[in-house]
Amino acid sequence: MSMDATMAPVREHTATAELDGIYRKIIFRLIPFLMLLWVLAWIDRVNIGFIKLTMLDDLKWSEAAYGLGAGIFFLGYFFFEVPSNLLLQKIGAKKTIMRITIGWGLTSIATMFVKSTEMFYLLRFLLGVFEAGFYPGIILYLTYWFPDSRRAKAFGMFMSASAFAGVIGGPLAGTIMNNMHGVNGWAGWQWVLLLEGIPSVLAGIATYFYLTDRPEQAHWLTARERQLVHDDLERDRKTLGHREHSMLASLKNGKFWLLILIFFCIIAANSSLTFYGPTLVKEIGFTNPLTVGWIMAGAYLCGAAGMIWNGFHSDRHQESRYHCALAAALGSGALLVVALFLRQSPALVLAGLTLAIVGTMSAIPVFWQMPNRFLAGTAAAGGVALINSIANLAGFGAPWMLGLIKTATGSLAPGLYVVAAVEICATLLILLFVPRLHKTPAR
Repeated sequence: MSMDATMAPVREHTATAELDGIYRKIIFRLIPFLMLLWVLAWIDRVNIGFIKLTMLDDLKWSEAAYGLGAGIFFLGYFFFEVPSNLLLQKIGAKKTIMRITIGWGLTSIATMFVKSTEMFYLLRFLLGVFEAGFYPGIILYLTYWFPDSRRAKAFGMFMSASAFAGVIGGPLAGTIMNNMHGVNGWAGWQWVLLLEGIPSVLAGIATYFYLTDRPEQAHWLTARERQLVHDDLERDRKTLGHREHSMLASLKNGKFWLLILIFFCIIAANSSLTFYGPTLVKEIGFTNPLTVGWIMAGAYLCGAAGMIWNGFHSDRHQESRYHCALAAALGSGALLVVALFLRQSPALVLAGLTLAIVGTMSAIPVFWQMPNRFLAGTAAAGGVALINSIANLAGFGAPWMLGLIKTATGSLAPGLYVVAAVEICATLLILLFVPRLHKTPAR
């Protein structure tokens, strides 16, 4: 055996170890900051789920009016998400994310002054317009930095911020509502919107100075590190084989519409849990906003752990189909438990609510492995945004449907049965129609 053949495994091991160190460096540089932004975005998006506990009584609004306002956010998402992601590809991440973050912070602050449902709907729509592009933009952005084999872990860490936002947001909103009510003549829910909107504006300004658009521009990596990342990403591109670069061509691909339908089913459950989780806790007897906040914090802490673990496990086994499908199945089954025992067992409802959050949220990061395996370039930028924007119409429809059913029947249980049935469809669609990934050898 030649000396080169003997040394090849040693060189490969050394290169892998060096890349491991570089990607750890990239993770520590990018992921915590992106998680912070997502925490702020998520809090500003969903804090109405907590302020609803008193806002509806103060403003004399119905559950149906609230459900429509909660969901109309996603119409703004639908119309502006694809243009925002295409703009990110053109002008870079830091300028796009700065604009998005400052915009949603100012809109959240403005919502504290709503008096009519019409103004509430308008500002919720504008919040969706400004936030449009952030989530799919970060998904696209992370593909610039991580190869396929490391991406689910990065996605899971970033997306777990939405669960951590639930951990932070609930107790924070409850504390503000209890302690700030009446200060300056404002209700507690108004103070929530003000104090949670200001940090987003400040973070948006910081984004421009902190983020780096692409690895080749990263002054915090050495020249060798930048070259190794470039080479690794190029090898990854080749192993994935041919991927569609044309946005129009990708729209003709049945896989594209299948993925939209799958994500629609997952988001229907996720948005229902987001906007009605605090209401479910209140319905089983916990009426203090701070208590509700701490209960939701515990549930979302479990959700964060589930997202991170599922992402790590998916990367380790290089498998995303079962990791996504089984997580969605857990979410669906747990929602069914909540609906069945809503008027009977508070303990089972809390356990079911926690498992529904864990399952549903854990399905999301590994789902995003699937579109990136057959889309690239402009098709990835526009396609990821289009998948997210169309699927998020479920975020409009599901809360509105739950609000209408609650207003008509006095119970959320019938609506939860519908949501559970929709989410299990995601599991069935993945297992029946999403093919296993087969990589081609790099050359």
